[in-house]
Amino acid sequence: MVKATVESTAPSVTQRLHDALAALLGQPADGKSPPTLTASALCQLAGVSRNALYRYHPDVLQSLHEAQSRQRARPGAAKRIARQLRQENHELREQLTQLAALVDHYFAAWQETRLQLERRDREVAQLRRGHRPQVVPVRHDRE
Repeated sequence: MVKATVESTAPSVTQRLHDALAALLGQPADGKSPPTLTASALCQLAGVSRNALYRYHPDVLQSLHEAQSRQRARPGAAKRIARQLRQENHELREQLTQLAALVDHYFAAWQETRLQLERRDREVAQLRRGHRPQVVPVRHDRE
C-alpha cells in the first residue's frame, strides 16, 4: 500500500520529460548562444536515459524536434548573433591596435633609456681613466 502512494505522488516519466521540455523552452537566451534544445539536455534535465526517450516517448521527441525547427527558423536570432559577433570582433581589433601602440611606445622608451645608460657608462669610464686617485692622509688632531 505504501508503495502505491509513493508511486502515485511521483511524476511519471512522461510528465518529467514534458516539464523538462517546458523548462528548456522557457530558458532565456543569454545573447551569445540560443538555449540548448537537445535530446541530451532534455534527458539530463528530466533524469531519463536517451534510449528511453527514443524508444518509449515519441510524442515528447516530436515536440522537441518541432521546438528545434522553430528555433532554427527564427532568422532574426542568427542575424542578431552574427551582428553581436561582428561588434565584438570590431572592439577586439580596436583593443589590439591600442595594445600594439602601447608596445611600440614602451619599446621606444626602453631603447632610449638603454642608449642613455650606455652613454652614461662611457662617460663614467672616461672620468675614471682621466682621474688619478690620490691618497689623502687623515690627521687626527689630539690636543
